[in-house]
Amino acid sequence: MSGIEIGFLMFGVMLALLVVRIPIGIAMFGVGAAGYVYLSGGDIGPLLATLKNLAYARLSNYDLLVIPLFLLMGQFATHGGLSNALFRCVSAFMGHMKGGVAMAAVGACAGFGAICGSSLATAATMGQVALPELRRYGYSGALATGCLAAGGTLGIMIPPSVPLVIYAILTQESIGKLFMAAILPGIIAMFGYMIVIRLYIAVIPNSGPAGPKVPWSEKLRSLFLVSPVVMVFVVVIVGIYGGWTNPTEAAAIGAAACGILAVLTGGMRWKGVVESAVGTAQSSAMIFLVLLGADMLNTGLAVSQMPAELATWVQGCGLSPILVMIMILVIYVFLGCVMDSLSMILLTIPIFYPIVMKLNYWNMDATDKSVWFGILALMVVEIGLVHPPVGMNVFIINRLAKDVPLTDTFKGVMPFLASDFIRIGFLLFFPVISLYLVHTFQP
Repeated sequence: MSGIEIGFLMFGVMLALLVVRIPIGIAMFGVGAAGYVYLSGGDIGPLLATLKNLAYARLSNYDLLVIPLFLLMGQFATHGGLSNALFRCVSAFMGHMKGGVAMAAVGACAGFGAICGSSLATAATMGQVALPELRRYGYSGALATGCLAAGGTLGIMIPPSVPLVIYAILTQESIGKLFMAAILPGIIAMFGYMIVIRLYIAVIPNSGPAGPKVPWSEKLRSLFLVSPVVMVFVVVIVGIYGGWTNPTEAAAIGAAACGILAVLTGGMRWKGVVESAVGTAQSSAMIFLVLLGADMLNTGLAVSQMPAELATWVQGCGLSPILVMIMILVIYVFLGCVMDSLSMILLTIPIFYPIVMKLNYWNMDATDKSVWFGILALMVVEIGLVHPPVGMNVFIINRLAKDVPLTDTFKGVMPFLASDFIRIGFLLFFPVISLYLVHTFQP
């Protein structure tokens, strides 16, 4: 068999293992090891020689420290009650409008995403904070759960973002550039969701009644309470991109600042500190296991020469670069049915990245193309968190809203998915959306 055939066979076996609920990290490791042995002529010696250095080569990477530090920052924000302050602040300014409380929930999700980096954590935390308020003001179950499930995806869209860190490590790209490139698409996503809510209310007026007006004194007070959170975001992003700190140092500063804020303003006590540490350790262990599995699979694919052969084949088949990109994005949408965002990034980037880098997109240089593709892939990956039949964010929110049928939650998500596809189309044909800030604030 050719390298492409062996590579696709490995990929198919791995998907079959996922269907029978084998953990993604173990499935990738097992398939990669089996493929490596097969391509070595059945000799297990080369595999054992590779395994001697595989874990050390991956986990000794200094940049990987960013992941547990950003996760710890999100844990402190969750256990310290910072999510409540964010929701109260945005609700104070927007809650008096029709659909305003739902728009406040989306805005709070964006704010929480700026100090969290995880969509699932953003959806779970903001769901606990905002869902009771949405139900108290009489919002329909579909709109209340749909806006929170979609808003949760902003957790990886607004930097810092764990999947973007993984993408940067896999492609040797600048974390600072990727974070800066994600800001405008993230803001556009937030406003796109708010527009969807307004249109939803226009079509079904009783689904999102207005909340009470809040006096300016209360608005200013709520704004003051969230100002430290804004400062943490600014220090982390500006520190990384401005060259004042490296990503690991900025993440450490952000985690320490969120911990202090959680104690001073959120009343976090020793129990919250322990729970934050345990949650960070568990999430980090899961991510590192998946990383090791992906490394083993990518080693097997590299021996098969499948990524290089596939990139050469695509380049020589005469397909339009835009058509190739659309095909890649469609594959991401389907993969979202069976795996989470991090697994998709780890599994596909070693295959798709060489293809994209060999094609010409609007005469962009290699760095711009790499950053643009990273943001584009992230946006499509986030769709997998809300589209049927899986949609992890949908299940998390629906579990919190036990009185809302799952079908209603999926119906409520559909208008937000339409907004996602429109935004992806704009980013696909107008790369400047993601590259504008990168070029404007070039260090």
